[in-house]
Amino acid sequence: MTANLHTSFLGIDFENPFLLASAPPTALIESIDKSFEMGWGGAVLKTITPDDLEMNEASPRYAVLHDRKRIIGFQNIELLSHQTVKYWCEGIKFLKQKYPHKVIIASIMAPVNKDAWQDLVKTINNTPADAFELNFSCPHGMPEKGIGMAIGTDAEVSAQITKWVKEVAQKPVFVKLSPNVSDIARIARAVESANADGLAAINTVRGFMGIDINTFKPLLNVNGKTTYGGCSGTMVKPIGLRCVAQIRQASKLPILGMGGISSWEDAVQYIAVGSDAVQVCTEVMLNGYKVIGPMLKGLSTYLEEKGFSEVRALKDKAIATLCTHENLPKTPLAYPQIAHDVCGRCGKCVTICSESEHQALRLDDGYIRVDKTRCVGCGLCRFVCPVGAITSGK
Repeated sequence: MTANLHTSFLGIDFENPFLLASAPPTALIESIDKSFEMGWGGAVLKTITPDDLEMNEASPRYAVLHDRKRIIGFQNIELLSHQTVKYWCEGIKFLKQKYPHKVIIASIMAPVNKDAWQDLVKTINNTPADAFELNFSCPHGMPEKGIGMAIGTDAEVSAQITKWVKEVAQKPVFVKLSPNVSDIARIARAVESANADGLAAINTVRGFMGIDINTFKPLLNVNGKTTYGGCSGTMVKPIGLRCVAQIRQASKLPILGMGGISSWEDAVQYIAVGSDAVQVCTEVMLNGYKVIGPMLKGLSTYLEEKGFSEVRALKDKAIATLCTHENLPKTPLAYPQIAHDVCGRCGKCVTICSESEHQALRLDDGYIRVDKTRCVGCGLCRFVCPVGAITSGK
């Protein structure tokens, strides 16, 4: 059986579920053209704004967080598209003529003004774009103007603008939500009540990458100053997954999931907790459009091995496993199992268990022993063992 990566929803056909997110990789028509040649299923254009919306960039505008071998986090303070509305309208027509089967979604943002939003939508209605994505979630630069994240953290304003757009939109409307809220499900329900057709999550997480402890200058150093920016990459994947799952539990609308997706495995997780398709940005910014090759191959092989004939069969597979803490099973405990033939007798697990509350492990006659009267099955010992000698009892 050959797995089919095609999927469809809201009347939009996706040749595969991988889209480029609205960001620098979708800032130019010629760049999107190149990405389509390489296999991306679609692109969300870098956010289009009214031509009179002032934007003044700062540089440098990126910083990264490393572990020992790779970049795991990315911060940016870049603003929105500097191209004109006319540029994008002509570009959409060009791309759709050349790639009729690729999905093009117009990300848009405007001041909190009905005419500004509706005029932008009416103009883009005249292009062959497949859908709109309302950027209510940019966490830097725009909130100071009362837009971006300033919209997406207010349920009433988010709903109001969604209504304005839906009054005139001739294409499906996705609302891109911010993770920088106390209850993302509440915002999702608000825009759903305003007749949004779909949801997109997440935009970047507001933060900053830190300081140089020798100079006390920020790592994202703009002539000695910095600001809070959008953090992305592997570090935000748990936040993105949590948000998508919470949205799925609160809404049945289609979801474009994103946040730290760097592999086909990440995409599988997002789809399994509710995404209908996924968007990728930071991985492309670090490694180029070519990352789509392994993603497509890996997802196809995975689906075949699992016996799934199409992407849609994977959707929501894991959502039922998510519940409140109150509803989690409390027994039986999963006591650690020690593989004594693998254990190096370093005693690290004993030290960590002792210094992390429970004191349930001891090194006795050269063997790690578990005191079940003290063990609570927390699992910490499994993660600190340097040789993988400890497994769960389940």
